[in-house]
Amino acid sequence: MAKEQFKFEFVPNGKGKATEPPNPDFPNGISINLVKPGIPYCETEIPYPAPECGMYKITCKICDYTCAITSVGRPDDPIHLKFPCLFKSRSN
Repeated sequence: MAKEQFKFEFVPNGKGKATEPPNPDFPNGISINLVKPGIPYCETEIPYPAPECGMYKITCKICDYTCAITSVGRPDDPIHLKFPCLFKSRSN
């Protein structure tokens, strides 16, 4: 899916930059999967890394699904998101 299909809004939480070290198990970011097997889905890359501690509000402009993903501006931030597609789910 094209990145233009999604709206990204970063909402800082007021804590500024992360103070804890990143998780060494994820030096290149993590993928977030909110989809159960067999469910139609949308997916996108997430802007990486985040500018500071906060969350990305991500909305699919086609199916209107919206979710929030926390991010803190470290190497272990989320880089990819898969979530249920409301449009495809309604048409099945």
